[in-house]
Amino acid sequence: MSRRFIPKVVTANRLREGDVVYLTADDRWSLHHHEAELIEDDAHAQMRLLHATAQKLLVVGAYLADAKPGPDGPEPVHFREEFRTRGPSNYMHGKQADLV
Repeated sequence: MSRRFIPKVVTANRLREGDVVYLTADDRWSLHHHEAELIEDDAHAQMRLLHATAQKLLVVGAYLADAKPGPDGPEPVHFREEFRTRGPSNYMHGKQADLV
C-alpha cells in the first residue's frame, strides 16, 4: 500500500542575494510562500523540481517542501519552512523589516 502524497511547494535560495524563494505556477520565483504553486501529485512535483534545479544561474539548493492549502495560498507545514518564510534571523532587513 502506497503512502498518501503530501502536497509540496518548490523552494530554493536566490543565487545572488540568498533570499528564500518559491516557484510559482507561472514559473516565477517569488519571495512569498503563499504565491508558490501547491503541487498535489508526486510525478508533477518531481518534474517541477527538475525544472527548478536546472535554473543554476538563478537559484541554488532547490527542494520540495511539505505544504498545505490555506485561504491565501499554500502554507508551510513544518517549523523550519515557517521560519524560512520570515528571512534571516540575525538582523532586521528584507522580509523581516517588512513584517514590522
